[in-house]
Amino acid sequence: MLLANYHTHTQRCRHALGEDREYIEHAIRSGMKVLGFSDHCPWIFDDGYVSRVRMLPSQLDDYFSSLLALKQEYAKDITIYIGFESEYVPELMVAQDRLLADYPVDYMILGEHFTQREPFGPYTGMPVNDETAFVKYIDLVIEGMETGKYKYLAHPDLFNFVGDDAVYERHYRRLCEYLKSKDIPVEINLLGIVENRHYTSPRFLKIAQDVGNTAIIGIDAHTPDRMDNLAMHRTCISLAEQFGLPLVDYLPGLGIL
Repeated sequence: MLLANYHTHTQRCRHALGEDREYIEHAIRSGMKVLGFSDHCPWIFDDGYVSRVRMLPSQLDDYFSSLLALKQEYAKDITIYIGFESEYVPELMVAQDRLLADYPVDYMILGEHFTQREPFGPYTGMPVNDETAFVKYIDLVIEGMETGKYKYLAHPDLFNFVGDDAVYERHYRRLCEYLKSKDIPVEINLLGIVENRHYTSPRFLKIAQDVGNTAIIGIDAHTPDRMDNLAMHRTCISLAEQFGLPLVDYLPGLGIL
C-alpha cells in the first residue's frame, strides 16, 4: 500500500483528465494518508509564448481556491498538500518566484522536461546520443536541487540517452551519488512503468542500487483512476524490493497533519 503520493496533476495542465475531487476520493479509496498535488507550474514568458503542457498563470487562483477548499473538506480523511512540478530554468526563476510569492505553496518537485526554456529546447525524453546534452541535463538538475527549492527529483532518468552504455552509467551514477549525498530519494515513476516508457528503467535502478539510494514512488497521476489501481502500485513496490531500494513513505515536513 502507498501511504502517500506527491506527484499528482490536474486537468489545468491540458494533458490530464478528471476533477480535483476525483483524485482525492480515489486516493482515499486506495488507503493513502497523504496526497500532494504538483501540477505543472506556470512560467512567465516575456515574449508572450503560451505553453501547451502546463497551467497558465491565470489559473493559479482557481488551483489554490479549489484545493484549499477540498483540503478542509477532506481533512478527516486525508492530508492534502498543494505544490508544483517544475523545471529549473535559471533565467526564468526570478519571475516564477515573483509569480508564486503570494500563494501558499507547500512544496515543489523538479521535473526537468526541458533544458532550455520553451519552445527552444527539445523534450528531454526524446532519444539522443549526444553526451554534451546529457551532461547539461545532469548539471542543470544538480544545480536546481542545490537551490533547495525542490523536495525531490521526478523521473530522474527522464533524459533518454541511447548512446554508449559506459556514458549512461557514468553520468547517471553521478546523479545518483549526488542524490544520496543529500538524502534525496530517486523516484520510481508509475506512469513511466505502466505505459512502458523508457523511465523508470531497470538499468537506472541498478545504478541506484549500487550507489545505495532510497526511493519514493510517484504515481505521476494524470487520471484519477491511477490513484487506486493497487496492481500498478504493487508493481512499483516490487521494483523497489527487486533492486533493494528502501522506500520513503513521507517526505520530510510533508507527512500526516
